[in-house]
This record gives sequence, C-alpha cells and structure tokens, in this order.
Amino acid sequence: MRAKQLFRTKEEHVLYLGDWVFHVGPTFIETPFGTETKDADLHFYGERLTEALEHEVDVTPLSNWELYRLEPGKLENYLAESNCLIISDVEAKCFHLYPSFFDRARRENKVVTFPDRLTAIKQWINDGGGMMMLGGWLSFSGVQAKSGWGRSTLQEVLPVECLLVEDLVESSAGFTAEVVMPDHPVVKGLPWDKFPPIFGYNETTEKVNGDVLVRVKETGHPLVVAGEYGKGRVFTYMSDPAPHWGINFELWEGYDAFWLQALNWVKKRK
Repeated sequence: MRAKQLFRTKEEHVLYLGDWVFHVGPTFIETPFGTETKDADLHFYGERLTEALEHEVDVTPLSNWELYRLEPGKLENYLAESNCLIISDVEAKCFHLYPSFFDRARRENKVVTFPDRLTAIKQWINDGGGMMMLGGWLSFSGVQAKSGWGRSTLQEVLPVECLLVEDLVESSAGFTAEVVMPDHPVVKGLPWDKFPPIFGYNETTEKVNGDVLVRVKETGHPLVVAGEYGKGRVFTYMSDPAPHWGINFELWEGYDAFWLQALNWVKKRK
C-alpha cells in the first residue's frame, strides 16, 4: 500500500509519515552451505488510524524511506496542501539527508546544501499548521535513543521534553489511562473507562506550556499532551496508534472519535 489518495475526494488533507514496515522472511537454514529466504511483504501499520481519519479528510501516507527520498522542496509542497502532519515511528535523521547528497557526480564537486525539512515544518506550524507526533520504537527518544528528536529542531515545538537516553517503557501486562483534563476537546466524552491495556509507551517529561490531558495510570508519565507553537497546535500521544503497543488500542470503541477529536483540535476546529 502506498500513498493511496491519488485524487482528492475531500477538501482537507493530512500527511501521514511513518508506520510502514518491509518484512522479509521467514529464513530457512537447511544446510551449512546456504540459506533460503521465502516471501516478502510491505505492510502499513497505520491503516486503522488512516481509516479513522478518512471519515473527514483525505490522507497521504508515506514510509520512512519515501520521506528520505523526497526531492528537496517536495515535503514543503505536501505541507502547503495539508491541514495536519502526522509523524509516527520516524527518526529525525530521515528528514536531514537526501540520497543525492552522497552522489559526488551529481554534485559536480561543488559545495552543496539542502533546505532543512525540520525547519520548514517548524515554520509551517508557527504559521498555523497542526502536527501530531505519535509514539513507537522510533519516536521521541526511541529504542537506544536512535530517534533523535530530543536534539532536533522540533524539540522546541513539542509540548513534552524528550529524554536523551532510551525512553521505551514496556510491559506484557499492559498500561492503562487516567484522564486528568476531562473537559479538553481532545478527550471529552470518550469511554476512557473502557480504554484497553497498551503494551508500551515513550517516557517524556512535561513542559510548562503543555497541557497533560491523559497520564499512564501505573506510572504517572504523560500519555496525551497538547500544546501550541506560534499560531499552530501540536498534539502528542506517547504510545503507538498501531501494533504492537497499540494492538488492543485499535479495538477501543473510542478509537475513531479520539483521533477525529485530536485532528479537529490541531486544525483549530474546537
């Protein structure tokens, strides 16, 4: 599945970066002289979230490698057409480089730079854009601190502070949610008493300019935080909207309404 919206059917548009995986295998070792790898699959983990959002908007999903390969200026074009940007399970480094950077022949031995994509996103939010950053192994600080968002240009925009070490908090028993601002438009009226256990989240610390809407009941860590930057709004959900952390979350009866309320809030509909 790839960027399935070739023709817009709705007036508003969301750019969804991340939550794809290319799975290769299984691999069979039948002899000391070789192996056989059978089957390959490209899978979009964000399909459930996309379905929820497409009640109201069109969504263009791009994988991490598609983002990395976007020619300079293309991301800015996407943003100009979008009401909301979602970043989920994407390392900050995917925004910094462009493959032709390494192509000396195309550079003709000249000094070269490219527009900084994170600076462009920051300016887009400052001018009124709405962003959602969602959790996962490659979000916030991430596994082995590989995600790098705490040292990125967008750290200033986020309503939470990223750790500078690995931030994954996981449990096979699951974590539950505790709403602390029940009247906020993002969380109001949802069946939080039926929120299913999630298998993990990214630990962050709250900022004074961020509103913690929901906490992890067992630890007190922020789970849903909303904030503003310039004329824009930023929403963070520190767990995954998709498997594996969110495999139960996708079944929550409030799933669709939660994401639509978050979307409407970042678009300043509420």
